[in-house]
Amino acid sequence: MTGQLAFVESPVQLLNVLEWAHTSTLPAIPAQRTPTSPGRDVTVVVLPPTDPMSRGQLRRMAELARDEGVTVRWQEARGGAGAVPRTLRALVPELNRAERIVIGDPFSRYVQLLLTLVRTTRITVVDDGTATMEFAGQLARGERLVRWHRRGSRGARELALAPVGALARRRLAPGRRRTVEIFTALPVEPPPGTTVTRNGFRWTRARFGPPRITRGADLVGTSLVETGVVDPDQYADAVSALARAHGATRYFAHRRESVEKLHRIAVDTGLEIVRPDLPLELIARRGPVGHTVLSFPSTVVHTLPLALEGTGVRIAVCEIAPEWLRHTASPRARGFLEGVTGTAADHVQRVAFGDSPHLRAL
Repeated sequence: MTGQLAFVESPVQLLNVLEWAHTSTLPAIPAQRTPTSPGRDVTVVVLPPTDPMSRGQLRRMAELARDEGVTVRWQEARGGAGAVPRTLRALVPELNRAERIVIGDPFSRYVQLLLTLVRTTRITVVDDGTATMEFAGQLARGERLVRWHRRGSRGARELALAPVGALARRRLAPGRRRTVEIFTALPVEPPPGTTVTRNGFRWTRARFGPPRITRGADLVGTSLVETGVVDPDQYADAVSALARAHGATRYFAHRRESVEKLHRIAVDTGLEIVRPDLPLELIARRGPVGHTVLSFPSTVVHTLPLALEGTGVRIAVCEIAPEWLRHTASPRARGFLEGVTGTAADHVQRVAFGDSPHLRAL
């Protein structure tokens, strides 16, 4: 068995594989390896989604990874009815040879299918956003793996795939012969038997920046509307209020935000809509970046303070008011979003909407 085999489905997952490889003490480190190079015994298999923005960011991240000496394999896994079995057959030899499997999204049905074929007893889960917090909690409580924004009902497809999810969850549970590591920048309690390794974004800081800081503020978008959590009208009103109160000039779109919503924001607020070609941590580190970065509850309220450490950029998080939540939102949504904000309180400023339409800082 040789090497570390990583499976990624998003640009952020690939970024965090690079951060993990840079942080970890990997075997067979080449003598010519530079201090910022993540190492050359990592193979990353990219399982790209279908949306164009994610694919574009993944291609740019793949270029960066190859520049760092990482082997990247682009595997089209969603190209029709026969794509899944064809992909699984192609990956079995590499799965059998891998010393360690690295995954970015334990909730992904594709990753869960791959985990049923894994032989290695060494597994690492790298950050894929705030879902890492939910994964750690569910693993500790012995629950089935369910994304925090999903409602409790289970359709026919979910029931059919339930045995796959159950087996994958057993693969992700540490035991006498299995080690599980969680590599994260988020505040998680280590589930019994697991190892939590802190992601300090050291590779990002060594590779990029420091950025030029502008006088204006930047606003970070979120896909909470697209996932059915937040009402679109409430969200649009909140973005307008934030932009006015803080003098924001740019809106960094989440890769899953709809074109229609972004057009509405541009028309209503005059904000410049930016569709980043890399994860925001790298965009901000390269600069230019506003002296204040405003965000709704999301991963970036934990990761941007690390990526921008020492630059003087202020990160502010705007709380989600209860009346913004849609009836389609999961019962866990409010508590989960409050947890994302509350656990970031030490290194970000909190902003809330009071009884008046004006924003107030907490």
